[in-house]
Amino acid sequence: MPVTEFLEKNARLYPDEVALVELNPDEADRRRTTWKEAALIEPSRFEPYRREITWSVFNEKANRVANMLIQRGIKKGDKVAIIMYNCLEWLPIYFGILKSGAIAVPFNFRYDADEILYCAELAEVDMIVFSSPFIGRIEQHAEKLLKGRLLIYVGDSCPEFAESYHELVADCSSKAPDVKITEDDFGAIYFSSGTTGFPKAILHKHLSLTQAAEMEQKHHRTTHDDVFLCIPPLYHTGAKFHWMGSLVVGSKAVLLKGTKPETILSAVSTEKCTIVWLLVPWAQDILDKLDSGALKLSDYELDQWRLMHIGAQPVPPSLIKRWKDYFPNHDYDTNYGLSESTGPGCVHLGLENIHKVGAIGVPGYRWECKIVDEDGVTVNQGEVGELCVKGPGVMTCYYNNPEATSETIKDGWLFTGDMAMQDPDGFYFLVDRKKDVIVSGGENIYPVQIEDFLRKFNKIKDCAVIGLPDRRLGEKTAAIIEIKEGFTCTKEEVEEFCNDMPRYKRPKEIIFADIPRNATGKIEKPVLRERYGATRLVEQENKA
Repeated sequence: MPVTEFLEKNARLYPDEVALVELNPDEADRRRTTWKEAALIEPSRFEPYRREITWSVFNEKANRVANMLIQRGIKKGDKVAIIMYNCLEWLPIYFGILKSGAIAVPFNFRYDADEILYCAELAEVDMIVFSSPFIGRIEQHAEKLLKGRLLIYVGDSCPEFAESYHELVADCSSKAPDVKITEDDFGAIYFSSGTTGFPKAILHKHLSLTQAAEMEQKHHRTTHDDVFLCIPPLYHTGAKFHWMGSLVVGSKAVLLKGTKPETILSAVSTEKCTIVWLLVPWAQDILDKLDSGALKLSDYELDQWRLMHIGAQPVPPSLIKRWKDYFPNHDYDTNYGLSESTGPGCVHLGLENIHKVGAIGVPGYRWECKIVDEDGVTVNQGEVGELCVKGPGVMTCYYNNPEATSETIKDGWLFTGDMAMQDPDGFYFLVDRKKDVIVSGGENIYPVQIEDFLRKFNKIKDCAVIGLPDRRLGEKTAAIIEIKEGFTCTKEEVEEFCNDMPRYKRPKEIIFADIPRNATGKIEKPVLRERYGATRLVEQENKA
């Protein structure tokens, strides 16, 4: 069935129950009002800080969007892009696109003007829905974007080159449009992270979206009484499909604007959140503030919080050990996935498997996994190879890119580009990205293993290990290290700490700097390789 049927079901069963809450604590700070004070303001005066909609209103808004799109000429199979920050309008617009029979195309809100134009042309987008922070970027290429496309603006003071979303939907029917959608219809195009250049467009059917929603609910045992805290950007498959566990059972979700430790714990406390998905940096920030005493758990009501889960990158076991020291009653899960597999969950640890922290887990609901060598032959258990996954969430293709599709999907198997191994108990461990493996003097070195080791050092907040050009070894191992606030650290201290590692794994160069991460928390290693690798290569050539 199409994923839109969950929304319609919830509107029938729970029409007056809250579906979505938007919290904007930064707005309260800007107005010099504390969030706790803001929470006491009656709803009519509370809008800048907290907004909410019920399931019936959610569904009606989605229907209005669908009918507006149809009136503006959008047909089944057309593509409608969204470029907006998380807000209460985001998901009704997304579901309105799906209900119209069109394909939803979320854009990364970090795209610059050139990337917006590139992705609009790559995905053959027919309409772009955008909000005020993106006026300047859209305007730069407005003339090109308007060729065969509609630009719809969400917000006040609509720019001249666009049409007003609020005016267009105001007179549209709140009844569902007469458009038949099946699970075999195309539903969404997502984009690869673009860490190796401009992104690729990833096409999914409704079957993929429904699979992701049902899988999330089963993996985390989401019930109608749960409250999900959503912080990451909704344009990404991770945030949206973790939220869809709430969609399946009709439970409340909170869209939080802000990632400060105090902001997160305040949201959990005031909204009585039970499930929270964090990225590694946010969990580290919470733990660091708890360690320093700047944050006190006794200031918040957190007893109802039952599950903390992390995805989007390898999770250091040391982080989870620290987390359990403060939150001993929390269930924990980690999820592995990629946009080509409709986001997280094709491999997941499982709530009952915390004893296997460090593993990405076992095949997810309705998924299969295998590890293969360079020739595509399954390796022996315990050997490292490329992780491949197969299931109903595998993308249809890279849109308009048959060559890349054939390289990635073979006989129904999605080749992930991640190096992994399977232990005797059947659990998969992520070793590293295939392209991130360092070959130094003929030896394969996996940066994730070194990063996990370095993060055990109490002065290190974050780190990234990359390969830098070396005339003798081909590549040498370099560690970029971000030190915790209030600490000082020398290269000698790090080198001494690394003496407990095998010699060939020890970083040959230590660089103290901030670690760049994208909006979903992944370390931007291509940025680091470009930043430091080119410099080292020039230095070596000059010496030669």
